[in-house]
Amino acid sequence: MTGEKAPYLRIAEDIQRQIISGELRVGERVPSTRRLVRERGVAMATASKALAVLRQQGWVRAVPGSGTVVNEHARPRVPSGPEQVPEKAPETTLNRGRVVRAAIALADSEGRAALSMRRLAAELGVGVMSLYRHVPDKDELLRLMADAAFGQEELPEPGPAGWRAKLELSARLQWRAYRRHPWLAPIMLNSLVRPPVVASGLRVVDWALRALDGSGLDGRTRLYTAVSLHGYVGGIAASRAFEVESEQDSGITATQRQAADRELLTGLIESGRFPALSGVSGADAPDLDELFEFGLQRQLDGIAALLASRR
Repeated sequence: MTGEKAPYLRIAEDIQRQIISGELRVGERVPSTRRLVRERGVAMATASKALAVLRQQGWVRAVPGSGTVVNEHARPRVPSGPEQVPEKAPETTLNRGRVVRAAIALADSEGRAALSMRRLAAELGVGVMSLYRHVPDKDELLRLMADAAFGQEELPEPGPAGWRAKLELSARLQWRAYRRHPWLAPIMLNSLVRPPVVASGLRVVDWALRALDGSGLDGRTRLYTAVSLHGYVGGIAASRAFEVESEQDSGITATQRQAADRELLTGLIESGRFPALSGVSGADAPDLDELFEFGLQRQLDGIAALLASRR
């Protein structure tokens, strides 16, 4: 078996051939690491290494929320082909911030399920044990990732005038963070009443409580109001997270899935069992951002009614 190419090189070359032949076109997703593991029967580290080679060569690039896709300028950056293995980064340059940033980039492009300490080490080009000098375990890594990602949006001080403008701004900033990082909501909202201790999350709740200062609500009611609003935003975001994860796992988009189910849906609607739905069944599927905005205003209207009832 001397001279036989390593499995990750064979995988990289096979994907490269598909790109050159046009079987995989610009912007299309290449197989994810989990799909390569499932279909090729290789280890996760092997699949990860194959995609890392293709990224270094310039054949593919990572797209947050979509996975790894064929690059617009799919040309090898070095003449030696996929046999060129990414150099390992000197471990002296490794620090907690770099580990967390790399983990966020990986989760953005391939989903939370693709993240493991071994996979992250491969992405960074270091040994797995090197990571444990900076983060004790994966749970702590996820907490640090959530804190960094959720904290990217700065809440202004003192912020806009009035409780409604403040809460509306806070909700929109949260939504933007969840949209940017589809994996974030399941971590931040793994429990609404006993959430993980994340400093940036505590900051949002504290800011909302201060927005309700002078409202006449007692402390417990203010807390319930802030947490309920936070839960609304996170709940919509979690629904999107499940959709993105499904696409990453299966390679089937929500639009494709909906098209496949159209005949079943039409049959059910036309059966007469759902008369109210029959009047709106021809409408387009709700736009997620529009749905968020509609629900946000109804949440704020409810808070306004609550405040009015206490006067």
